[in-house]
Amino acid sequence: MESKEQLLRELEMIKKWEDDQSGVWFWDRIGRLPFKILDKITPSFIHKKMGNLLDEIGGYIQSGGRYLISKERLFSRIQDHTGQNVEKLSDIRSIPIKPLDEVTAELIGQRKKLAAFQGATTGIGGMFTLALDIPAILAISLKTLQEIAIIYGYDPDEKSERIFIVKCLQFSSADIVGKRAILNGLSEYNRQSDSSGEMMSQLQGWREVVYTYRDSFGWKKLFQMVPVAGLIFGAISNRSMIRDLSETGSMLYRKRRIIERLEEMD
Repeated sequence: MESKEQLLRELEMIKKWEDDQSGVWFWDRIGRLPFKILDKITPSFIHKKMGNLLDEIGGYIQSGGRYLISKERLFSRIQDHTGQNVEKLSDIRSIPIKPLDEVTAELIGQRKKLAAFQGATTGIGGMFTLALDIPAILAISLKTLQEIAIIYGYDPDEKSERIFIVKCLQFSSADIVGKRAILNGLSEYNRQSDSSGEMMSQLQGWREVVYTYRDSFGWKKLFQMVPVAGLIFGAISNRSMIRDLSETGSMLYRKRRIIERLEEMD
């Protein structure tokens, strides 16, 4: 296991990353306009699909639904990488942070490729398949965050953990004020017995989380509206979004694991 000094250095690096998180770039704000236009010209059946997606995200918070994943496959991956026996989440707590970071990095690389393929597939049809790309990339996002949670020893079967995952999703698409507010809330997540209840109250407007995430595609998705050419831009933008989201998830989960180990040492 790491020494206290090593864990403190890791924690300092994560805090630096948090401080470096900038607000929504001016052009990113401008770039959200295409989606406002897209809403007006998109066929009603696609809007209906978006409504179904919102209901599914609500179901995910409550029960996990079809988005929950198998832990066993990840246990096997961690075991193969570290050589340590992993049969349950508690076994991960004795594994040093660095090997877990390495497993996470390998997983993120695979998920970025999957997202790129998804973006290329839906980018072929331009504007109309772009709208279908939104629920697909959200599904990849939720599953990726759950996998990261498990690698660091947290259980997405628990409702409180799914709330944390949606907050990670929210953080990745928030502006500077929103990011700071989310970080302040997450900082107390493990320290208060009623933290999950407080987090849930903050997520009563979870539909806004999904709309914000969709709108934040902005200029990254602008050129995907062009049929065929959208294949290239869809692959690039989806890969970029999963990269940013995965960085958020890995940093925030690493921080939780490090803080817990420091508290155990004390």
